[in-house]
Amino acid sequence: MSESGEMSEFGYIMELLAKGKVTIKNIERELICPACKELFTHPLILPCQHSICHKCVKELLLTLDDSFNDMGSDNSNQSSPRLRLPSPSMDKIDRINRPGWKRNSLTPRTTIFPCPGCEHDVDLGERGINGLFRNFTLETIVERYRQAARAATAIMCDLCKPPPQESTKSCMDCSASYCNECFKIYHPWGTVKAQHEYVGPTTNFRPKILMCPEHETERINMYCELCRRPVCHLCKLGGNHSNHRVTTMSSAYKTLKEKLSKDIDYLIGKESQVKSQISELNLLMKETECNGERAKEEAITHFEKLFEILEERKSSVLKAIDSSKKLRLDKFQTQMEEYQGLLENNGLVGYAQEVLKETDQSCFVQTAKQLHLRIQKATESLKSFRPAAQTSFEDYVVNTSKQTEILGELSFFSSGIDVPEINEEQSKVYNNALINWHHPEKDKADSYVLEYRKINRDDEMLSWNEVEVCGTSKIIQDLENSSAYAFRVRAYKGSICSPCSRELILHTPPAPVFSFLFDEKCGYNNEHLLLNLKRDRVESRAGYNLLLAAERIQVGYYTSLDYIIGDTGITKGKHFWAFRVEPYSYLVKVGVASSDKLQEWLRSPRDAVSPRYEQDSGHDSGSEDACFDSSQPFTLVTIGMKKFFIPKSPTSNDPENRVLPMPTCIGIFLDYDKGKVSFYDMDHMKCLYERQVDCSHTLYPAFALMGSGGIQLEEPITAKYLEYQENM
Repeated sequence: MSESGEMSEFGYIMELLAKGKVTIKNIERELICPACKELFTHPLILPCQHSICHKCVKELLLTLDDSFNDMGSDNSNQSSPRLRLPSPSMDKIDRINRPGWKRNSLTPRTTIFPCPGCEHDVDLGERGINGLFRNFTLETIVERYRQAARAATAIMCDLCKPPPQESTKSCMDCSASYCNECFKIYHPWGTVKAQHEYVGPTTNFRPKILMCPEHETERINMYCELCRRPVCHLCKLGGNHSNHRVTTMSSAYKTLKEKLSKDIDYLIGKESQVKSQISELNLLMKETECNGERAKEEAITHFEKLFEILEERKSSVLKAIDSSKKLRLDKFQTQMEEYQGLLENNGLVGYAQEVLKETDQSCFVQTAKQLHLRIQKATESLKSFRPAAQTSFEDYVVNTSKQTEILGELSFFSSGIDVPEINEEQSKVYNNALINWHHPEKDKADSYVLEYRKINRDDEMLSWNEVEVCGTSKIIQDLENSSAYAFRVRAYKGSICSPCSRELILHTPPAPVFSFLFDEKCGYNNEHLLLNLKRDRVESRAGYNLLLAAERIQVGYYTSLDYIIGDTGITKGKHFWAFRVEPYSYLVKVGVASSDKLQEWLRSPRDAVSPRYEQDSGHDSGSEDACFDSSQPFTLVTIGMKKFFIPKSPTSNDPENRVLPMPTCIGIFLDYDKGKVSFYDMDHMKCLYERQVDCSHTLYPAFALMGSGGIQLEEPITAKYLEYQENM
């Protein structure tokens, strides 16, 4: 296995070298390990005949071993790359459906791993790495390449016979490098070449005569005073400088040299003035430092005054709460003592029992009258029990909302600079965040500072990140997915700063943005659909073709959807994409579909497909009720007539609850590894509907239109996008 593979690879490379079709430098791609993307180091030959570094095999096996030991971990979902696959054209769609390597289908054996070159499973057997042969031929070629690369760093003689010697000098007249022997041969004493100018070895040969870049055979001999650049006589006669004022090169040389010498002499003569200005700048720096420290002290003083006021108010509020608490507790204690007296052998009841023992009638009547009144009062209190005080302290809740808002806007004196306002309509988040703001022209600032920070779920505020901006818009990159961010901006005019604007809260998508375009080949019907040149917008044309076929449309059976899919497939990871459905659209279906389902849809006769009989079609045929919980190889939701229709489910059968206003921008979140697809309102980043989807095959973004309609893919936010917005 290894010997034949080694010889075949060796023979292939040696054949190319022998034919002279390729040099060592040109075969660099063949010497790169597919795993580490670097030159091979101790390459091993795999059973599939591909080579891989010894250390790379070890790292792959260790990585798989770690993943098997932690099968419950979802970390791979966050960083797993998207595999860009061609869309399933009609003649190749069966090949896409063949089963490939799936990590979750592997048994936990660390001797099986996917080859980085062909992505097929490789089983190393019981011996593992020890069973692989070392590719000595490839290793020899790689070492030869390394030697050639090291030799390339030295400047070799241009005239030596192979192998060339290292050069010792370069001739500026001949534009060549020579070793000592070749220089003596080609520059003999007593000849004109002996007078050539030579320098140390170099590859930068500056020509002694400058040639015109527009007229390569003409020498530069004039200077255009308007363009301030050298030109030739052809440029002056009929070129771009025909109407410009020019002068001779010698005159321009003399004039410019005199001006430069004069300016240098002036600067040298003003050396004392420059030194005095440097001293003045040093004084200004010291003054700025002192003023800055003084400003800090004043700010600390103001904040300490605020702290004193807050401490005073805090003490007063707490004292009032404590007083009210003590008063209420005293009332409860008195009431509790009175009720304890009603118990047998305690308090009032015990005293009454002792009075009943009195035998003298006069004494008994004298004491019992008042006692009876007290007993009656206690009896009435038992019948209508009321606590002596309230337990709630609702009246003692401190309202700091107004003060908090004022303190949040605490800043320096603006000296008349208005606060910039963030434009919420033009600010959005997709793959990056685009923040736009406006400022009155009369108070146009010199610059702005955009601040942003992440808001944690427990409302914990992190420190602000600051970005200085010269314009009124900025793109913020590298934001975390499924997070909320606060943005605010302030203006600077000179050294004066305005207060910060009101904060704008934006939510990032739940996964990295998935980039794709509409596929104009796979199932695209150009009679009904119109695709723009950028392939990011499609429209459905309900025109003459539908009218000409009107005699066939007697029942809904012949009415069909026109499908179009994305040009990129998904086989792993989490992905998010967004689009806009035109408000005039009659019926649009959006979602995901597997390659095998697309094969069924796109190969079916056009007149045999009807949305009435499609699963999850949005029609009331009852087909949606059949598989509420089953995982289907596709999921599509219906959008039309400015409405978003949620498919039927056991928890949502009421038509009123299933019909929502159509969002301005709709997002789709696909978690391939968990087999789940979700539909979002992009404006509020709110999930409207989610369900399971069968991810056993490659999934593609799928769209379908019927009647008039249009779909526009959301454009990723980039610097080019910002320039376009500014031009608009």
